[in-house]
Amino acid sequence: MSKRVLYFECNTGISGDMTVAALLDAGASEEVLLEALKGIKDESFEIKISRVKKSGLDCCDFDVVLDAEHETHDHDMEYLYGHEHSHNHCHGHHDHDDEHTHDHHHAHVHRNPSDIKAIINDLDITDNARSIANRTFDILAEAEAKAHGISIDEVHFHEVGAIDSIVDVVAAAVCLDNLGVDEVIVKSISEGTGSVRCQHGVIPVPVPAVSNIAAAYKLPLKIVDREGEFVTPTGAALLAATITSKKLPESFTIERVGMGAGKRDYDPPGILRAMLINPIED
Repeated sequence: MSKRVLYFECNTGISGDMTVAALLDAGASEEVLLEALKGIKDESFEIKISRVKKSGLDCCDFDVVLDAEHETHDHDMEYLYGHEHSHNHCHGHHDHDDEHTHDHHHAHVHRNPSDIKAIINDLDITDNARSIANRTFDILAEAEAKAHGISIDEVHFHEVGAIDSIVDVVAAAVCLDNLGVDEVIVKSISEGTGSVRCQHGVIPVPVPAVSNIAAAYKLPLKIVDREGEFVTPTGAALLAATITSKKLPESFTIERVGMGAGKRDYDPPGILRAMLINPIED
């Protein structure tokens, strides 16, 4: 039986939600995905899957909609955690507590990597989907620990960031598994330039977690001459967890194309294409 090859075209970056949207658009089952996500026992979010236009093109949009209590920040891509609430999203957070005081007098809790593993391992998903999700979170935790100079056990995911990222990672893993993907090709990953404001100051793009993942997993980054953060840590971690090749076959047929929309207003807009391809053998 021939292998199922997926080509991610990351010309305008990648994030967790863009990945899920592109995979759904490429034919992953929405029903299977929503059933799997029901297992995440958390009342603070719901899933919205819709169609949006980007540059006049019809794309799928996957959105983790947080309830009013949690929806206090710019929900444009996933919020990443660690001891700095998140990178460019942290200016939108309310600062509940200093990063070194883990008091729980407020409604928001912290989750560490083992808490997240417990959530993933408790889900009714295939072993393959579970393995992709766990590996992605290992890569994320490793990169955040390195960025902050702490041990992996000390990495804390703020409640909002954790739920958003858990949903994106699990959803992407379930969709990849549902499509029966054996190989993932990523030729290059476009990233912007500049810096983003964080709770503790201004940090450069690519944000440290992304550059740490790119370094550890030899991801094919391509810095484009446009300001903005196009690659999120979750997007980078999903690629690092699944990439099998950086080279496209010389010729191939395309079985299916999926277009996943990014949330931000960039020019050109963020669109992740996922193509299921069949290499043409000589």
